[in-house]
Amino acid sequence: MQPLRSQEPTTRAPVALPGFGHVNRYWDRVHGVHAAKILPGEYYVTTSGEMVSTVLGSCVAACVRDPELGVGGMNHFLLPLRGGGKTLDPDDPFNVATRYGNHAMESLINAIISLGGRRERLEVKLFGGGSVIPGMTSDVGKKNVLFAEEYLRKEGLRLMARDVLGPYPRKVQYFPDSGRARSKKLYQLQNRTVKQREEQLADTLCREGVHGEVDLF
Repeated sequence: MQPLRSQEPTTRAPVALPGFGHVNRYWDRVHGVHAAKILPGEYYVTTSGEMVSTVLGSCVAACVRDPELGVGGMNHFLLPLRGGGKTLDPDDPFNVATRYGNHAMESLINAIISLGGRRERLEVKLFGGGSVIPGMTSDVGKKNVLFAEEYLRKEGLRLMARDVLGPYPRKVQYFPDSGRARSKKLYQLQNRTVKQREEQLADTLCREGVHGEVDLF
């Protein structure tokens, strides 16, 4: 059964939560919902029934929500490294530090908790970690997946589902209010956008490092 295709928004776009106003948001005609599309190093949280989407190569996305409140979101990160330095600006979800796995996880979880979510109720789904960047000396995708799984184990968070590893990029769509997630493998990628973004991100992280830490509530 094909999803209902709604050409025009049926409702006004919900106001983005503080700190997420620069995320690319649009009307998804296939699913008939307002949506937010995140790029590598970003994360997005919603309380308004929006869909969150991204395209992953070797990066990993964690979809996290409180099922009782329907509050949740998604991150998109590369390289599970940590550094020291100044404290992160809590109102800036695009700080370079969030591009690292633990910062991305902690920032996303803290944002959900700040909206009333309860840590013991959180459920997580993981996607990505494909081997799509040629010339890498290590399997960055596998490294990201292993980090994410170990992070969840140590923090006692429930992993509900996953679609990870393999040689393909993925398109991921997540509905935090219901917990539904869709993952589509992109067997034939028509351009190098995904690879180029991740190569540029990896280069930036190597040059700039990470500044600050985020602590879980």
